[in-house]
Amino acid sequence: MPDVVTIASGGELRTTGEGPDAVVCVNGGGRAEVEGTWSASIEWLVERLAPRFPGLRFGEVRYRVKSWQRLDLCVEDGLAALASLGPRRTLMLGFSMGGAVSVRLARDPSVWSVVALAPWLPDRVDFSPMDGKRLAIIHGALDSPLPGIPGVTAKSSRRAFERAVARGVDGTYTLIRGALHGVAVRSPLGGSTIPLPRASAWLAHVSDEITRFQEAGA
Repeated sequence: MPDVVTIASGGELRTTGEGPDAVVCVNGGGRAEVEGTWSASIEWLVERLAPRFPGLRFGEVRYRVKSWQRLDLCVEDGLAALASLGPRRTLMLGFSMGGAVSVRLARDPSVWSVVALAPWLPDRVDFSPMDGKRLAIIHGALDSPLPGIPGVTAKSSRRAFERAVARGVDGTYTLIRGALHGVAVRSPLGGSTIPLPRASAWLAHVSDEITRFQEAGA
């Protein structure tokens, strides 16, 4: 069973698995300054990734406040999670706004790569923390914000990826046909996760990146 602890920032960290290297997962967020939650997309992935990669620790971060207006707080929570885990090498897995959080966290010496799922990476995001590191962006082709429904267009993440590549950052950009914004949603009945269309494709691409991460450290 996953362990949940309060980290130094006041956020929470849920860990699964053992090992010297880690996959640290950070959630999205919107404009409203609301209490942090566990990400349904990340939770669905971790439940399937952890058995595949028993030599890794998976850490899911629950922010104190999940809002891009309090991005600094989200980054503080991520840094506290890294300090709590003390990994030798880290892969950051960021969903939506978690993409921007992960890029900021790439300044930490332990971070080897960032895997950004449907990432929110506005033009003001500084990619200098990614120098010498790997960036993999995975996005759903049908992702788009709608009234009352969060989303990030693939066009915007593609533009961000091109900025990173122009800077010299190594990476890949993958578009998943038929996929929406995210991998899973939370059921209102019981809180279980429900996979969205093409969830298996998200899982396969993330697995490939984690395999690359492990092989690079072997």
